[in-house]
Amino acid sequence: MSTQADHGHELIPRPELTPDALRAALAVVAPDRLDEMQVMKDDAFAKAVEWQSLSPVQSWVLIWAKEIEIARRPDLSTRYAQAQSNLEHEDPAIAREALRELSAVLEEALKAVRE
Repeated sequence: MSTQADHGHELIPRPELTPDALRAALAVVAPDRLDEMQVMKDDAFAKAVEWQSLSPVQSWVLIWAKEIEIARRPDLSTRYAQAQSNLEHEDPAIAREALRELSAVLEEALKAVRE
């Protein structure tokens, strides 16, 4: 198996795991979420100071790297949107499958950014 996964078309290259690189990537793939990102960043940095720990900042980086991974890859973003739309389906089996698929997409995105 190749170490380079075939994701098809990617809108942008995977950004580095730095606040500036993540912000620049989000500005391209989901600019409407920049304010949300900034609020979460401010909160993460405040908690890091309060807790005297970098873990809130590291969590923030992984959350946004995962979100950007989904947004930059049409294969993942399509699966994610379809799963979300079926989460509250009246058929419990469809809703369960949607939850399973949503979890799979999130896991795949997180695994990709941790490589």
